[in-house]
Amino acid sequence: MYKNSKENNNSTSSMDSLNVEKEAIEKMEGCGDLHKRIKLVPSDAEERRQQISEEVAKLLELKAKLGDDSQKSKFVLKCPKGTRDYNPQQMAIREGVFNTIIKCFKRHGAETIDTPVFELKETLTGKYGEDSKLIYDLKDQGGELLSLRYDLTVPFARYLAMNKIQNVKRYHIAKVYRRDNPAMTRGRFREFYQCDFDIAGQYDAMIPDAECVKIVSEILTQLDLGDYVIKINHRKFLDGMFAACGVPDDKFRGACSAVDKLDKTFWEDVRNEMIHEKGIDPIAVDKIGKFVELKGRVDLIDKLLQDESIKAQKSAVEGLEDLRLLLKYLDLYGITDKVIFDLSLARGLDYYTGVIYEAILQGFAHSPKSVDGDESVSVGSVAGGGRYDGLVGIFDAKGKKVPCVGVSIGVERVFAIMESRAQASNTRTRTTETDVYVVSAQKNLVEERMKICKELWDADIKTEQSYKRNPKALDQFQYCETNCIPIAIIIGGSEIEQKVVTLRIVGTREERTVPREKMIEEIKSVLSNLN
Repeated sequence: MYKNSKENNNSTSSMDSLNVEKEAIEKMEGCGDLHKRIKLVPSDAEERRQQISEEVAKLLELKAKLGDDSQKSKFVLKCPKGTRDYNPQQMAIREGVFNTIIKCFKRHGAETIDTPVFELKETLTGKYGEDSKLIYDLKDQGGELLSLRYDLTVPFARYLAMNKIQNVKRYHIAKVYRRDNPAMTRGRFREFYQCDFDIAGQYDAMIPDAECVKIVSEILTQLDLGDYVIKINHRKFLDGMFAACGVPDDKFRGACSAVDKLDKTFWEDVRNEMIHEKGIDPIAVDKIGKFVELKGRVDLIDKLLQDESIKAQKSAVEGLEDLRLLLKYLDLYGITDKVIFDLSLARGLDYYTGVIYEAILQGFAHSPKSVDGDESVSVGSVAGGGRYDGLVGIFDAKGKKVPCVGVSIGVERVFAIMESRAQASNTRTRTTETDVYVVSAQKNLVEERMKICKELWDADIKTEQSYKRNPKALDQFQYCETNCIPIAIIIGGSEIEQKVVTLRIVGTREERTVPREKMIEEIKSVLSNLN
């Protein structure tokens, strides 16, 4: 019933379109006849010009109705700026990275969720500080003002508040969107994946925070991306530091967003922004400059606690004591050598309330002071996160808070590095997981190939065959080698008569005869040894 109605609607629509086109063509032909008549009938020259102008206007209007074919030929095939397609080799690399990350998340007991790709605009507004200008707004398509999600953290906080969830350990891997100026050579896009791990719930200080930092270390180590450092800081300490330097309370967030740019630009640029754009007193800014140069571990915490201006700020002292405890736990996890207390780390997002951290690959650091090395890809941080205890309460009708801490892995930057390395080493990336290819050594054996394929598929063995009835043997073996398929099962007339198959190890070209009834058992044994 519905189908017939839909077809009738389509038919009616097509007929209406044809009628409009026919009517327009008839009018155009009529206009042509009128032009001839205008030229034949004697009249005043000015009157004739006016009539011709009116008819030309009608012709142009009719031409617009029919459409201009010349415009169609100008269509450009390209991806939108800041986006890209991925070929099978690139996707194989990406899947490998995702698998490593997901295994780590699951190893730490996380479960997964998903949220819509767009949220109510009011859900996202005001949560990202100056970065709110990068949110993609959508046109009203159904009575709601919507925006594409900027990250996975705010939707997670909305999810917790909406479902009244007090405790959860979750991971979420999905695309997010930024209305940014992309720098794709550094893994910076307008559409990209984030891999988030978060712990929500009321727990003792720094225990969940230390696990998040440990997860970052595990993932970067397993991906084998080279040396890295995880910078840590604390929002409470930053606020206390700004207060100690004489920055007014209402300018803390502005100072924080400016300091956050120190990994991308020089101190002089940040100083000018704080003075001329944020309106902060130059004396206060110069004091900040002396602090943000400092880096260290427990020794730096002890040194800062001896500074009278810092000791006078309660929030600064609380932040430093949290960091001391965090470093103690990270020492127990065996990753202290990978962690550094860096006062220039600020992370400009408004929702952070406690510990913050960011992982930098040392061989790929994007810094105004760095000189291009041997690597062809330059990227910034590859992971970041922190504590955000107040975000869920914003969405709760009663303002009930759910403490949260989490980390996000910047996988696009990781992909950029790994793709560059694969290109530089000319390494062949396997794009399928096919384990066995069934080869026919003679003609007219397509049905026998199909029987073997069925047996192998039923045994959950990843198998392929040629889609030609009589493929050349050389082409079949070449396909195995090109696609890195480890085993070829070869059949010919003699094999069928003797109820055997020839099993060939593609890499070594070693062959042996296997009884048909033991084929599956032998294939699984060979695959186990190869793996």
